[in-house]
Amino acid sequence: MEIPEHYKHTVIPHIMIDGAAEAIAFYAEAFGATEHMRLPGEDGRIMHAEIKVHGATLMLGDADAPFAPPGAGGPSVALHVYVPDVDGLTERAVAAGAELLSPPADMFYGARQSMLRDPFGHVWILLTPIA
Repeated sequence: MEIPEHYKHTVIPHIMIDGAAEAIAFYAEAFGATEHMRLPGEDGRIMHAEIKVHGATLMLGDADAPFAPPGAGGPSVALHVYVPDVDGLTERAVAAGAELLSPPADMFYGARQSMLRDPFGHVWILLTPIA
């Protein structure tokens, strides 16, 4: 897997909410958003979806730990960054004081991923495409 062109050189906002399907419909109506992809969960909730708002990618999904919907006491946004070496950058971030939420692991969608919380409470998802 190559890093998709629309993911290169960017930090991608990923909002976590209750009612992701309704949010997608709202963003389509309000902003002319188009749905790029959707991964439904077994329970009918949206694990992950991506929409385009005037060419910009926005990731969203129904909130599950470690995320919480806005106002529920946890972060509602994750910052996704594709990097050349997820293992090395995860180690560096932990050494600098980040909390490791999930260690680097190969994911079913073709990326190696880790999840960290920075000292300010923001959740970072680091990914490296698997060849």
